[in-house]
Order: sequence, then C-alpha cells, then structure tokens
Amino acid sequence: MADADTIDRPEATDLPDPLEMPKLCPGAMAGSTPYPAKPDHNKALGFPGELVDDWHDRAIDKMGELLGKYRSFRVYLDSCVKCGACTDKCHYFLGSGDPKNMPVARQDLLRKVYRRHFTLAGKYFPKLVGAADLTEDVLDDWYSYFHQCSQCRRCSVFCPYGIDTAEISMAAREILDTVGKGQKYCNEILGKVHKIGNNLGLPEPALEATLEDLEEDIEEETGVPVKLPLNVEGADILLITPSADFFAEPHIDGLIGYAKVFHQAGVSWTLSSYASEAANFAMFIGSYDQMREVALRIRKAALDLGVKRIVVGECGHAWRVAYSFWNTLAGPFDFLDPNYPIPQHICEFTYDLIQKGELTFDKSKNDHMTLTFHDSCNVSRASRMGDMPGGQFEIPRAIIKAVCNNYVDMAPDTIRESTFCCGGGGGLLTDEIMDIRKKGAQPRMRALRQVADENGVTHMAAICAICKTQFTKVMPEFGFDRESIVSVHQLVSNAIVLDPPQDAGAPEEDDEDDVPAAVEMAQESEEAVQAAAEEK
Repeated sequence: MADADTIDRPEATDLPDPLEMPKLCPGAMAGSTPYPAKPDHNKALGFPGELVDDWHDRAIDKMGELLGKYRSFRVYLDSCVKCGACTDKCHYFLGSGDPKNMPVARQDLLRKVYRRHFTLAGKYFPKLVGAADLTEDVLDDWYSYFHQCSQCRRCSVFCPYGIDTAEISMAAREILDTVGKGQKYCNEILGKVHKIGNNLGLPEPALEATLEDLEEDIEEETGVPVKLPLNVEGADILLITPSADFFAEPHIDGLIGYAKVFHQAGVSWTLSSYASEAANFAMFIGSYDQMREVALRIRKAALDLGVKRIVVGECGHAWRVAYSFWNTLAGPFDFLDPNYPIPQHICEFTYDLIQKGELTFDKSKNDHMTLTFHDSCNVSRASRMGDMPGGQFEIPRAIIKAVCNNYVDMAPDTIRESTFCCGGGGGLLTDEIMDIRKKGAQPRMRALRQVADENGVTHMAAICAICKTQFTKVMPEFGFDRESIVSVHQLVSNAIVLDPPQDAGAPEEDDEDDVPAAVEMAQESEEAVQAAAEEK
C-alpha cells in the first residue's frame, strides 16, 4: 500500500464496519447492466444472435428443462421461507443498499415466474403465493440483477436450508442465453477459448515469445536458467493456469513463482498452447455443454502430451471447476498417475515440497511487506485442498508464513468460509459495470482497512486471477496502492533460494586450456600476415 503520508484515505464514515447494514436504496442498481453479446458472440456458442420473437415460450420451456435436469434447482425454488438469514450477506447489497441485491429478493425474480408456471397454486391463485408472469420488464430485471451476483455462495453458508443462490443465477443466465439475451464479456471470451485455447485469444507464437521473454528476465535477475516449457511431449506435469498469468501484474510474478518451484523440485513440466487456459467462464453462464467443451480441451492436451499429472494455477473458479466438475465433465482421468491428486492445485504442490523440506527460502526478501490473505470465494466455498478438512484455508496461509515473516489475518467473520467476494467474480469483471464492482468490493476493503490501520498490513495476497485483477482496479478507489495485491507464488518467487547452475562453481580449466589455443591461433594469424607481406 502507498505510504500513509502520500495518499488521501477515505474518512472512517466511508469505510464502516464490513458487516454494517446499508441504508436501503430501492432500484439504485437497476441501470447496472453489462453490454449484451453481439450476434456473432452468441452464435459461436450455439445461442440465438439476438432476442427471439418467441422469447417468452422459449424461456419457460428452458426453465422446465432445467427443473427436470437439476433436482437442486427445484428444491431451491421451493424451500425458501423468507427467514431473512441471507438478507445482509451479499457484498453487493452491503455496498449498494438496493433491496433486489438481497439474495432472497434476487432469487424471487425467478421464483415468482417459477411459481406462476410450475406450481398449482401459482397457476390458479398467483397473487396469493407471490407468483408473477414473465414480462419484458421482468426479463430486463433478470439481466440486470443476475449480473449483480458473483455466484460466490456466501449467502448459502448462512442459509438454514442451504439454498444456493449461485445455481439460481446460473440458471437465469442460461435461460437468458437461450432466448438470445447473452452477456458480451462471458460469451466473447468463451468463443476465444473454443477457437484459440485461452481467454485472451493469444496465438501460439505470441505465447511462445512471451514465455521466452520471461525465461530471459528470470535468468538475468537470478543467474539461473529457469525454463517455461511449451508443448513438451512426455513431460510429467501439465500446468493449466489462467491466461492472465501470461501478460499482467501481479499474475506474471505468480507464474514465475510456479516455474521456480518446478525448477527447484527438478520435475519435468510443460504448458500447452492448445489448452493454455485454466478458466472456464461457461460456469458463469450456467451452460453444462459449454463447460464440458472447455474441459475437454484440457483433457485432450493432457492425452496428446502424455503427461502424468495436471496442476492448476492460481485461479479461483478454475480450481472450482477442476475440483468439482472435471471428472463428470471430461473424466475419468484414469490415464494420470493415481499416486498424486487429480487434479492438483499449485499450492498443494508447493506445500508438499515445503513439508518435505525440499525448498529453501530467504524470508527476509519479503520483509518490506506485512501480509494478509484474501480467501477467494470459489476456492473457499466450493473446493478443498490437500487431505485435511479446511485445507483450502490452511495451505495457502502455510505457504505465505513459510516465505514471509509478517502475517496478519483479517477479522474472522470476513475470511475463510465467511470470506467476502472481491466483487468482480462470476463474469462481472467488465468495465461497463465498474460501479457495482466498486460497491461489491466495499466489504473486503473495509476489512482490509481495519488490519491496515490496526496491524500495519501493507499487502494482501490472493490465489485467484479474477480477485487479483479486480483488486488492482478498485484498490485505488479506497486509498490503497494498486500494487498492494500480490500473488501467493509471487511471494514464493521472491523468497525461494535457487540452486546455482551445475557448472557455476566448476574449475575454469576449460577457460585456461583455451588461453594457449587462442595465443597459438593469434601467432599463426600473425605469421600468415607477415608471409603475405614478404611475398608482396
């Protein structure tokens, strides 16, 4: 974070307690909508190019299909009793005060239509049970408010019935795509993954050049030739990482950290240009078919390269998809080595080496920072790490403490299973809705401000590409430096002690042997010149 004397910090009234209830502002965020997908973006995924004429009937038919396919969807729509336990649990509601950002109210946008068309009471006594027809205004509300849900599932932790708002948001977005009302950000990105293999649309030559440049930078800095291999057949490990790791800070520093860990462990590993993306934005739009297509690229890359293990880099929802969905989307992965986790998170890999004492760190390299850790929501509430309950909380913290001397946790009710979302997840990381992103970031920023003021915390680490990108963008709005967000493996990269090249300490016998040879060549050259002059 910037020095206290060089920034204008928000007043205390601007950053109240992270859990403080906001003043109600009905309709405050009704106009917050992401750009709609262009026809080409939709058609590339098999969706209608624009809103279809029979959108009402298609939407109801799709809802019926989802109700038949996912039993949980119907249970979630039926079981809510309006107890209010989730009312103040959404970061977007806490930041905006818009009642429709209360999880229960957001769910009801869809639940009312469900009751009208799929329950007996709703068909005959709609007003009695809060049922409503699907109108264009309702459809617009769906598009707006279901894109103000980052699918973080914090509300689900506190729901006594375990209602998963994320699944309702996913279903609403899938219905919207089905009628031609898709979101540009997610759908355009998915098209790039299907065509090129990553969210950026980064072609193989550009990826290869990027990795070569990073290798040169690492060797120039450390004197050690750490490699970032690409498309190496027969490598033991395939690293699948978010494409942000290839081009932006602090992501690149995390990628360099992975490479240093692999180098020091002496393992053979590779990236794939065919599947150079760990992220799976299809989860955000709720499309099983699109999720499967992205996951199958990774399976194909692993088979084509003949690897034994797949390691996933620092990306929250990528890890959720890998951990929770890969096996049913693209499995079984029975061609991988069963002696290792399938899949394995990069933090699990590094933590295992630390436990075995195979990595050496100079913790003083991170002494310019006092760290805290942001638990990314998809890792915290939708996955695990290691073979211990709560490993997804303990392993990243253990790594940070192994490489840093100064660490402080934020308030207990804002971390671990109760962690706040960064405010940019779930397909919301797009600049046209920056207002809701800033409002959604407020609870986390309030918690961070507390430990910054009380404990001198200067930096926050994270293991999610979306979190890191979001915080880089919004932190300056809350008086923090944009470089205050760091990758966990960036800290590892700073502190890891690399073995020197094998020939670095060897006697310079070869060089000494070369001296007479060089002198001899020079003498022969001089004699040849003299002979030529005499002949002339």
